[in-house]
Amino acid sequence: MRRLVPRSPAFAGSLRIWLTLLAACGSNLEAAPERTVKLVPITDALCVTKGAAKVGATVVEPTMRAVALGSHGDGAQLDWIYRGETETTRELASGSARRQVGLKLRAQNGCNLIYVMWRLDPKPMLEVSIKHNPGKATHAECGADGYTKIKPTKSWAVPVLATGDRHTLRAVISGDELTAWIDDKVAWRGTLPEIARSLAGPAGIRSDNLSFDLVGFSAPPEEAAAAATCRRDAGEL
Repeated sequence: MRRLVPRSPAFAGSLRIWLTLLAACGSNLEAAPERTVKLVPITDALCVTKGAAKVGATVVEPTMRAVALGSHGDGAQLDWIYRGETETTRELASGSARRQVGLKLRAQNGCNLIYVMWRLDPKPMLEVSIKHNPGKATHAECGADGYTKIKPTKSWAVPVLATGDRHTLRAVISGDELTAWIDDKVAWRGTLPEIARSLAGPAGIRSDNLSFDLVGFSAPPEEAAAAATCRRDAGEL
């Protein structure tokens, strides 16, 4: 019979420490590095700059752009129910008729902001991009220029949408890191380029050629937000 030799207390202690560190490292790899950002439901009317949108109502127009004035653009969450494609289709300035819905972060204006978009074309995916056009603010000035697609350090498959499905899309910026969740599961994680630090503005929503129930929208409040006027810009992307 094999004799069991007791381990020394020092060895047992070292083993416990090693296992604890290993578990912590494994946990960190899967943990969502969410900064302490409190996302508060938006109860005031959204500032809709194109199309029509209201929390609790259905978006039916092919182009919709909105921001939550008084919010901080480092985080946002959209709670929505997919209703299919809009009755009419509208092409983007680039000429493509894209089907997508997503979040606007640090929306300084229509020419300078970060997008976290749930795209259906060419297949369901999350795409993060920065639109950066220093010194420009309107569509007449920047058009479809200044887009940079951000490559994730890791991404996961997103659900295939079916009419009537309810989902949440959330994104938070912590330092230079952006993490996005779909239905509370991490779907995208990556590092923003340095130009993202220069952007400052509220959080918002964007959709193209998709109809959906806007169940809820949340964003962190901007404690020192200056009074702002909602201005429609028919050419905003």
